[in-house]
Amino acid sequence: MSIRRSLALLAVPAAALALTATPAMASATARHAAPSGTEIILANTAFGPSLAVGSGPFKNYTLYYITSDHGTSFGCTTGVTKTPIGPITCTGPSNDKNAEWPAITTTGKPVAGPGVRQFLLGRVYRKGVGWQVTYAGHPLYLFDMQPAAVTGEGWFEPGLPPWHGVWWLISAGGQPVPWAGTLTKATIGGKTVLAEPMLTGIGWVNWPLYTFSGDSSYGTTCAQNPACARAWPPAYTNGSPGSSGVPAGAVGTTGLPGGLSQITWNGHPLYLFSNEQAAPTSNGGAVPVGNGNGIHAFGGTFSLVVNP
Repeated sequence: MSIRRSLALLAVPAAALALTATPAMASATARHAAPSGTEIILANTAFGPSLAVGSGPFKNYTLYYITSDHGTSFGCTTGVTKTPIGPITCTGPSNDKNAEWPAITTTGKPVAGPGVRQFLLGRVYRKGVGWQVTYAGHPLYLFDMQPAAVTGEGWFEPGLPPWHGVWWLISAGGQPVPWAGTLTKATIGGKTVLAEPMLTGIGWVNWPLYTFSGDSSYGTTCAQNPACARAWPPAYTNGSPGSSGVPAGAVGTTGLPGGLSQITWNGHPLYLFSNEQAAPTSNGGAVPVGNGNGIHAFGGTFSLVVNP
């Protein structure tokens, strides 16, 4: 069994554990106990309504997607990946106890429960997995060890393990359902930089945040470019980001299509780096190295926010 998944309950705030189906969802599930394909429902979570499984052995389990999956190119890969901390498998069939993020699979076309849009449901065949359910083109995954739990929200895995993306809940509109987020500080190369705490397999890590010179003030050029947003995941928020050790007055948000919000610093939209490297520490932790600083791509340059 995956150690990281079994320890997830220890890493996530208690408020993140609650997931409930509405009465309408429950009655619909009872009427369709065994649909031809896996049923996907909309459930209430601590972060807002998001997708969950509505039928089969994983009924009421929360569903997640990773920002690095795209079409038939998958950030969350099948098979065993060798890493400095040992072999890790990102995904496999739904019942794969060794996979960190088992795929939710289906034997027929997936079925939309109340609140879920049938036209956004699909499936993709993956060797070693089977037919994986997709929503708005995003392959869907399990993570929690029990139904009615939400412990996979906000995990960031840029390099260890190398899935190169952020894990989010997903809305009925096919958009991420983010948490609020908090801006804080980290030390990189002897300099203090702006950062955001994100979950990892070794606990919370303060990952550096970047601005993009191709963005205008409160404009999100990179966030609205799918390729750019995969390489530089936007620092999403549910609309009320916090601050710890940095001036709260500099923290803001800007709107994105689909009702999303991105955290800003003095008006500049903020991003993580999907290939961020981290150096191991003597206590078993890791310290990001800020290797995204100065990268020129997508018509601009990404820069760390120094001395926030």
